[in-house]
Amino acid sequence: MAQISDRPQNAIREIFGRDKALIGMIHCPPFPGAPRYRGTSRDDILSFCLRDAERLVTGGMHGLIVENHGDIPFSKPDDIGPETSAFMSVVADRIGREFGVPMGINVLANAPIPAFAIAAASGAAFIRVNQWANAYVANEGFMEGRAAEALRYRAQLRAEGIRVFADSHVKHGSHAITADRSVTELTRDLAFFDADAVIATGQRTGDSAALDEIDTVCAATHLPVLVGSGVTPDNIVPILERVDAVIVASSLKEGGVWWNPVEAARVSAFVKAAQPALEQP
Repeated sequence: MAQISDRPQNAIREIFGRDKALIGMIHCPPFPGAPRYRGTSRDDILSFCLRDAERLVTGGMHGLIVENHGDIPFSKPDDIGPETSAFMSVVADRIGREFGVPMGINVLANAPIPAFAIAAASGAAFIRVNQWANAYVANEGFMEGRAAEALRYRAQLRAEGIRVFADSHVKHGSHAITADRSVTELTRDLAFFDADAVIATGQRTGDSAALDEIDTVCAATHLPVLVGSGVTPDNIVPILERVDAVIVASSLKEGGVWWNPVEAARVSAFVKAAQPALEQP
């Protein structure tokens, strides 16, 4: 695949120091200001997130992503309050200090500017952005790619070292607006707009990306590719043989449900199942 960007580095290798990485998700409980927030103290929020981080890192995950998944229903980017960035910065900073593994930030829904601010404040290495280029209709309504303003904001912060992991054909939405453009073209647009890695997903949280779509995404880009949903001990090897990293959440939780705590035994079983792919040259 010919390059269409001047950023040829492999972000997975640079951030994680390895060719294949397992990244665990910290689904933060609702923050103050969110509809499901019920007065949980700052210390209890921190304890919840630190407990999940400890189980993921001790179990063998190579990195983490901190995400405000408890803030359902998610606000559109311009409606996200400063309290979200403030609390996420504290959580991410504490996790980084406690565990010292590479960390990413995802602010839902599709909010790269707060994510860059949180990453800069907490020392995170990358952000995840669901819609970096083009547009689609999400659960939250019409959602535009925000690469142009986000990269200008990153430049203002002098934070060019914070990488961008961007979804291709993002889950939880309709792509009728771009239906005349293939997944290959949508994937190539991410590199054109200076993303550093591409994420393939299923249709919703916990759904696995189809192997043929993963292959399509991989063939469309020179960037490293991750799978960002639906990865389990049963499918990790064929997926990780194709891509550079996986982001894992629901399958590591008690009962396989995203809002439950991380279960240490599930993490250990997942990492063990991934070893054949991790050990391949």
